[in-house]
Amino acid sequence: MKIATSTDALARFGHALSDPTRTRVLLALRNRPAYPADLADLAGVSRQAMSNHLACLRGCGLVVAIPEGRRTRYELTDARIGHALDDLLDLVLVVDPECCGAETTATSEPSLLDTATGEVQA
Repeated sequence: MKIATSTDALARFGHALSDPTRTRVLLALRNRPAYPADLADLAGVSRQAMSNHLACLRGCGLVVAIPEGRRTRYELTDARIGHALDDLLDLVLVVDPECCGAETTATSEPSLLDTATGEVQA
């Protein structure tokens, strides 16, 4: 195991958020732990794809796997990650649609976030 520096931690957080599925997983986990099958259903991906995303998030140090009998529960490694996500959700950006990954803008991905409650919707 390696302890990430501040800049390394930010880079890993940015990498995790660069994928819409991983972003959905982090948003779902900010309020409560979840199981991989439930996260796969929520994100609309296969269980194998979810396994790969969870491995990435574990490798980035953002989530931890907690064995529970025959199942494994996932949760954020630190509650401050959830607080940071909440702060980012409140952020409003004025963007150039031709720049910075226009293919993943809010108009190309259906929103799973209920802005009234802050809950991720299925």
